[in-house]
Amino acid sequence: MSPRTRRILELVLDNLVWFMLLFVLAIFSIFVPNYFQLGIFANIIEASSVLGVMSIGLALVIIAGHMDLSVESVAALSAMAVGILFCSAGIGLGLTLSPEWLMVPVSLLIAIAVGGLIGTLNGVLVVKLNMSAFIITLASYIWVRGLVLAVSGGRSAQDLAPAIRWFGIQRLLGLPLTAWIAIACFVAFSLILAKTPFGRHLMMIGGNETATFRAGIRVKRNLIIAFVLAGAIAGLAGWLLAIRTSGATANLGVGLLFNAFAAVVIGGVSLKGGVGSLPGVYAGVLLLSSINTAINLMGLPANFTQVIHGLLVLAAVLLDAFKQTLRQRLA
Repeated sequence: MSPRTRRILELVLDNLVWFMLLFVLAIFSIFVPNYFQLGIFANIIEASSVLGVMSIGLALVIIAGHMDLSVESVAALSAMAVGILFCSAGIGLGLTLSPEWLMVPVSLLIAIAVGGLIGTLNGVLVVKLNMSAFIITLASYIWVRGLVLAVSGGRSAQDLAPAIRWFGIQRLLGLPLTAWIAIACFVAFSLILAKTPFGRHLMMIGGNETATFRAGIRVKRNLIIAFVLAGAIAGLAGWLLAIRTSGATANLGVGLLFNAFAAVVIGGVSLKGGVGSLPGVYAGVLLLSSINTAINLMGLPANFTQVIHGLLVLAAVLLDAFKQTLRQRLA
């Protein structure tokens, strides 16, 4: 095989999820009534904002060769913290600041801080105590969700402060600011992963942690940072979730974890670590969102969504194994 053919094949393999997305959009535009509209495409991007942001943190940890099952519960707790403080109905305390715009950065910092603290706890337990990331973050998934129920008493916070809710209403170039925040996060962390020593070190750690340590790279520090980032980014996702729902409920975000995993795997991130890109993850998020939109337009039962998502994850795992085998033959 010539070097040019090999480069083309590598390019196709690395961007396969984007080709899948374009194919699915084309098929739905032809066969699903009222699908091919700018408004529908804008809704797909808008609906994917919370899931997209959450998937970024999850992808970073998986690329580093570990797992974080707590991101869904962390987002729910962050949303509940924002809801309790800045909602004026239900269990909301109706906190106000002067000038009102201060509520935006303060609420955002609170959400990120809540997520970052839990991410720090996960990272320290996993890295410093050499414990299983799967077990630690599964425990966090459970106790954090329980904390949401305990804090809220099973009740909801409603009527989020208008200054914060403004982000879900205001639009720029046809998209709400929440969608632009998600896009900005993908761009920023894509550059971090591809262009900074930290990003390259995460890839190396996921590929071979022992060899990376022997190369003099501070593996433990980078892994803890990855878990902290995953928690903080999940907190940001919770902030966006609170804006989108104008408050918070005890069961807010249930099921997002599985969709985030689906998006990450479909986006080409290997569960073995060391392989993946955030643009591919964003394509995976958009693919899931476009399928959900098509199912809603066709009036099909919601169960179809779970079936299709499960089949896509299975196909993505099989495709990942195929790509690794093919790359080994090309090497």
